[in-house]
Parts: sequence; C-alpha cells; structure tokens
Amino acid sequence: MNSTPIWHTASERGPRTVNADAVGAFARHGHSATFALADGVGDSPAAARAARVAASAAARSLEENGPVAAILAAQAAVRALDGKGDAVLVVAVPFEGGYQVAWVGDVRAYAWDGVLLHQVTHDHTLAQYFRDHGQEPAPHMEHVVTTSVRTARPDEIGTAVAGTGGLVLTSDGVHKQLSLTTMRDVLARPEAGAAGLVETAIGAGGRDNATALVVEPTRLADLRTIPIVTAA
Repeated sequence: MNSTPIWHTASERGPRTVNADAVGAFARHGHSATFALADGVGDSPAAARAARVAASAAARSLEENGPVAAILAAQAAVRALDGKGDAVLVVAVPFEGGYQVAWVGDVRAYAWDGVLLHQVTHDHTLAQYFRDHGQEPAPHMEHVVTTSVRTARPDEIGTAVAGTGGLVLTSDGVHKQLSLTTMRDVLARPEAGAAGLVETAIGAGGRDNATALVVEPTRLADLRTIPIVTAA
C-alpha cells in the first residue's frame, strides 16, 4: 500500500465529563497511513491526556517496525508522563495485503470490504477471559480490562491481520452498544461512515465516549467524489 486512503473519524463525549478517546493517523511520504485509536481509562483529564499521547506515539511509529512496536512506542510515551493516566489502544499498520493490527484492552479493529464486517481483535477484558474458559461473566466484568498501554508486557499485546482494503476502529462506546449487524448496516449507508456509527451508538443510549475511525475500502473510495471527514 503506497497511497493514503480515504478515511474519516468521529467522536462524541456522551454523558461523560470529558472525552477520553483519541485518534491518531500519520503517513510518511510515499507510504500509506498508520492509524491508531485510544480510549483513556477513566473519566478524567489524565485519562484523556494518556489517550492522546498513546494514539499520537503509535501512529508516528515507523511503519516497518510493525504494530507491536507501535504499541510499545505508545507505552514509552505514556510512562514518560507524570505517573497518571492510562489507556487502551489499537493500532493498524499498512502492508500489501491490508493492515497488521496490534492492541491492548477492549478497543477493536474490524476488516471492512464494503459488504462484510469482520472483527479481527479479541477483547482483553475479564469478561472475555471467563467466556474463553467456558464460564458466564458478571456484567461488570465487561468493563475490566486485563491489559493496558501502561501495564502490558510485550507478550500480552494482541496481534491480528485485517486482510482487506477497508478498516474500522472503534472504542467500546460504539461496539458495546451496537451489534455487529447494526454496525454493518450503518456502514452500508454511503453517507453514514464513522459519524453514523457514533451517532447510532449515542442515540441507542450509550453512556460512554463513542469514537470510530473508518478507512474506505478501495473499491468504494474510488466511487466517492467527496470524502466524509469529521474531526475527532
């Protein structure tokens, strides 16, 4: 991949005190963009700052070093803060077959080809841990992450491949509010995009920050004359 794709992002604070979600994107000359989405742990300025620092550091990590190195760059940046603030993070680094993805926590990445939406990440939460071991989790476990930017060891960082031209990154304020089918139906509307996902999540009663980043599949991007751009 050697050209910057059409992408757009949207974010809403919802009923929280601050918006502790952040998005980062960076493309060096002659390269496609690396994308990152971070969700600060908690509802505080420190959480928001950690998310912004993590997303920026991850997106600006050298593409050739891969997504795990991007997570570790974000970790170094967050640990260099004043000891306060943490975040969960997903980062997508382009390669010829799509995107290499790494993550910590419960932010998600989906492969999106304009028709099919496929989740490629696996939540690092206490609830998912119990499900993976055949047990039904308590509801509060959905919000307890088992890895984060500040605390994760390298071997705890999740990795996956989104092997299509399109990509969707979301914070849990989107994907824990909307089913996969609903998300796909929203994305199928050409005018919706990232803003449509966020608006639908908040409209459905979302109680968290809601953020989405959508990279258009190539075959759809070629049909669009005006990209939808909503700043997070």
